[in-house]
Amino acid sequence: MEISSVAAGTCSREDLKVYQEWFSFADSDGDGRITGPDAIKFFAMSKLSRAELKQVWAVADSRRQGFLAFKEFVAAMQLVALAQAGREITLETLSSEVDLESIRPPAMDGLDALLRKKPSPKKKEQETEGIPQPPQSSLWFSSKPTKKVSLSSVTSIIDGLKRLYLEKLKPLEVAYRFNDFVSPLLTNSDFDAKPMVMLLGQYSTGKTTFIKHLLRTSYPGAHIGPEPTTDRFVVVMSGTDERSIPGNTIAVQADMPFSGLTTFGTAFLSKFECSQMPHPLLEHITFVDTPGVLSGEKQRTQRSYEFTGVTSWFAAKCDLILLLFDPHKLDISDEFKRVIGSLRGHDDKIRVVLNKADQVDTQQLMRVYGALMWSLGKVLNTPEVMRVYIGSFNDKPVNEKASGPIGKELFEREQDDLLSDLKDIPKKACDRRINEFVKRARAAKIHAYIISHLKKEMPAMMGKAKAQQKLIDNLESEFQKVQREFHLPPGDLPSVEHYREVLNGYSIDKFEKLKPKMIQAVDDMLGYDIPELLKNFRNPYE
Repeated sequence: MEISSVAAGTCSREDLKVYQEWFSFADSDGDGRITGPDAIKFFAMSKLSRAELKQVWAVADSRRQGFLAFKEFVAAMQLVALAQAGREITLETLSSEVDLESIRPPAMDGLDALLRKKPSPKKKEQETEGIPQPPQSSLWFSSKPTKKVSLSSVTSIIDGLKRLYLEKLKPLEVAYRFNDFVSPLLTNSDFDAKPMVMLLGQYSTGKTTFIKHLLRTSYPGAHIGPEPTTDRFVVVMSGTDERSIPGNTIAVQADMPFSGLTTFGTAFLSKFECSQMPHPLLEHITFVDTPGVLSGEKQRTQRSYEFTGVTSWFAAKCDLILLLFDPHKLDISDEFKRVIGSLRGHDDKIRVVLNKADQVDTQQLMRVYGALMWSLGKVLNTPEVMRVYIGSFNDKPVNEKASGPIGKELFEREQDDLLSDLKDIPKKACDRRINEFVKRARAAKIHAYIISHLKKEMPAMMGKAKAQQKLIDNLESEFQKVQREFHLPPGDLPSVEHYREVLNGYSIDKFEKLKPKMIQAVDDMLGYDIPELLKNFRNPYE
């Protein structure tokens, strides 16, 4: 459960007015956020111990954003009031209160006197009248050169990552055309986007039904049936009203993180749409419903766009990838194998779901599970056993006659495990962003090493075309040279075939030589800046 949803609507109008005044006072920068230094000064007036305040912050900032917005601040104040009354400081304590409106604002020693000394808002308005104050983060992504932003002006971990990307990582990506080979350049909306969950599987394995089961309702444009019904990529996200937006429209909206999909062309964008609807779950998570992966004779028919390229693009953006299987569709077709291969590098995000498991009895289920593990073992090429969730994710009650009493209990426990995995996504979103950012920085460094090495191998004058073809033909051995020269882990090297395909459209001689200063800037970012950022925005009472 989110702390903001607990706090929302639990205070009387008078208390909310008090909290709004307190929040404005504590928010020293006036940016609508209470950061660590602000919290240390303000929360100290509660006279609680450091250990108690540490727990208050940990519960209030459950998503590890490094700051408290107004709703989280209200919940923190309620926790402070409960702690002053001798109650335990947990989210469960707050959510189990019989009458949350009865929790009065806590006693804050000396706050009233400070509020009386505070200058009135009208005076502040007069001082700043006529001076436009655009948000700092919006300036970072403008085309005009901007002054570097010091870490002291960063208001959250995500804002800090935006700054580091613009100043240190993006120049390296632009210089070596990282966006053409690996991943499009990031925009402001990529950092601010909600966590995403992508569902992959063959047709009729229950992907759309799974989303409907979680939302308890159907999303706009959803079509469920035994035949291949979902023929497009559908992003299901929060919106003010129910509507479907075509792919070409959504890809050019600056506030949406889908501009990178334009690289797949109009053929793909005509098979892409966004489905918006107001829903409490969608305020925290966005779902990506995908077309059924083809099998048999159908997979010989070429799609009008690069299917595996699109799944790879979404895999990089998503926080969780669910591979859905049906007990009657355990074969992994060539296209499904290519799709799973396109998820390389994102293994930590993959979860396998054996859906519709109540359609077979317990003995058959045991055999189906064994067959699925055998199939996955051949495709994933890893010694570790993949976590498989067993269940039937639809609105119908579990078929006890088919599964037996043991099966029913098993399904319920497995479903609870998977749902708890999904509930943890918003909490872990900030950690995931940092993880993906670091992963991207390392990939950009390796890409720069590869491109600059190929440039170095080109002759200065004659025979450039012949030399380029030789390099492309022997690309695998060139990758090995780069690995040995820069002591890179073999598993971090990108796909040779993909690079070979992209390089055919470029003149290697036009690439940049290795720029040690750019590499050093990224190394400094990974070694010093990111740890410092995490230190500044961790729990201020640790």
